Amino acid sequence: MSKYRPETKVEKQQRLKKLAQVRIEKSNAAKAAKDDKAPKEKKVEKKEKKEKTSKKPYAVKYGLNHVTALIENKKAQLVVIAHDVDPLELVVWLPALCRKMDVPYCIVKGKSRLGALVHKKTAAAVCISAVCFHTFFFFFFKFSILNYIFYHFIYLFIFILF
Repeated sequence: MSKYRPETKVEKQQRLKKLAQVRIEKSNAAKAAKDDKAPKEKKVEKKEKKEKTSKKPYAVKYGLNHVTALIENKKAQLVVIAHDVDPLELVVWLPALCRKMDVPYCIVKGKSRLGALVHKKTAAAVCISAVCFHTFFFFFFKFSILNYIFYHFIYLFIFILF
């Protein structure tokens, strides 16, 4: 999950400055092309598609209210919950909500680990709302196989007991 860390303030400033410079260069080039044209020539030119030079990077979302909203809107693809949240009532309902909305979740040791992931001291819960194309298949197959094994193991265990 380290490649989904949110960008720092410095990285965000650099990304936005590059984007602004590219926009300024494009507008200057368009003005120069407009001034160079003769008034007699009126050709209809196809508009070029806007090229995105700097997309906003994929990142984990954090904060209990933000994670809850993403789960309720079914935009969360994986929810990670810390085990040592105090008071526990803050996150005790989160697994039930994830199950209701069919969102995979996991519980990890230490809210300080989650905090280090998002450049904060602690974080009670984080979620991934968008993933890269190649990572999507990894998440999909991993969790579908784990769910299949888990549920069939429980059915087999119940069948053996009774």
